[in-house]
Amino acid sequence: MKVAVTYEKETGNIFQHFGKTQYFKIYQIEDGKILSSEVIDNGGNGHHAIPPYLKSLGVETLILGNRGQGAIEAIAASGLKEMPGITGSADKAAELFAKGELKPNFEAKCNHHGEHHNN
Repeated sequence: MKVAVTYEKETGNIFQHFGKTQYFKIYQIEDGKILSSEVIDNGGNGHHAIPPYLKSLGVETLILGNRGQGAIEAIAASGLKEMPGITGSADKAAELFAKGELKPNFEAKCNHHGEHHNN
């Protein structure tokens, strides 16, 4: 299975704002173990186009920090499973996910946009 993590290249941590993610670390996971990983860019896509882009690469699950309502809808529409609200090391999160021990926080949302969204 392929898993994508929003990625901050400078620190190796999970990037916390999905819509501004420039990089993803893609992990190939089988039998509870990480077989390989690679860092890719976002393909020049904005947050609504990122989930279909990742899906086209064979990604099944997305590990991320915070996301806004538009991203939540785009992720759901693409058919990706999501593990939101994750912080810290991307590699550690992928290891925990592989073992079935990663706990998502579905309340994790970007709320810096204020109250002007009426969707």
